[in-house]
Amino acid sequence: MSSQDIPEENLPAEQGAHGAVGVADEQNPFADPGLPPHEHRVQDIDERAARRSERTVAMLFTVSMLSTIGFIASYVSIPHDKSIFVFPIGHINALNFALGLTLGLALFAIGAGAVHWARTLMSDEEIADERHPIEASPEVRAKVHADFKQGAKESALGRRKLIRNTMFGALALFPLSGVMLLRDLGPLPGTKLRHTMWSKGKLLVNMNTDQPLRPSDVAVGSLTFAKPEGLEEHSEEFQTEIAKAALMIVRLQPDNIKDKRELEWSHEGIVAYSKICTHVGCPISLYEQQTHHVLCPCHQSTFDLSDGARVIFGPAGHALPQLRIGVNDEGYLEALGDFEEPVGPAFWERG
Repeated sequence: MSSQDIPEENLPAEQGAHGAVGVADEQNPFADPGLPPHEHRVQDIDERAARRSERTVAMLFTVSMLSTIGFIASYVSIPHDKSIFVFPIGHINALNFALGLTLGLALFAIGAGAVHWARTLMSDEEIADERHPIEASPEVRAKVHADFKQGAKESALGRRKLIRNTMFGALALFPLSGVMLLRDLGPLPGTKLRHTMWSKGKLLVNMNTDQPLRPSDVAVGSLTFAKPEGLEEHSEEFQTEIAKAALMIVRLQPDNIKDKRELEWSHEGIVAYSKICTHVGCPISLYEQQTHHVLCPCHQSTFDLSDGARVIFGPAGHALPQLRIGVNDEGYLEALGDFEEPVGPAFWERG
């Protein structure tokens, strides 16, 4: 029976989107109710309102950009031990507060801008579509491509250049927050890791007695640990500087030194090498008198001090750096410069 055969008073008030009856009853409780009439938003009929929404979205993306810049500035400039009073919380860490505030605001502004853009400027028409099999047929793929192009067109991304540019700016700047966190992995290789406190004229000071060393203080076959002159044990810089400047001194018979440069950089068979293992930075502390080998206790890397401290066993990647030494006018051992190469493990910019 067609709809023309049904009395007019018995016709449904509305047909569904796919021709189904739009009124549910006991016989068909899952009837398609259809879609309500589309109501246009004010932005759809008033270009001035659309412009206001566009500026609002752009403002939110700009706030995100400024917040990301504020995150970076806070991370660089605020001391980690500074605190501020925030009512009603009390005293909190200023750096944590600034980082949390700026990072949260940057994320919120991107999200709010995207939501406002979608709700006020993108197409809001509801479209009913039949369910389809999971596998994509050529027709479905073609439809997806067409829908994507249509969505891109309706987003007005090409026409709303202010939104597009500020959104790209916000998304481009925000990842810099994560990049800045890499600073906590350690100092920049080009600055602090390449140099130590050793310099020309710095006296070699015994770590145990805290007194400058003379050649006569170093006996053949002995192992002595030294630090640069002026580095006090209880100073704030001691822990960071001694990790790079720690020195071990061994006296060999000059005839036993195989490496020519090592011999030239020594004084009467006294050689000075970095105490920091080139594997993972452990302090070397074991010395074998007969073989002139030093051993790292962490992973058993072994270095030959009679042959340029080259690696003869273990996972260390390169020889220990040597410090060129001499004797000053007062008869004390002194450095003739800094290590020629960075001490400790290799790093990504090591040259």
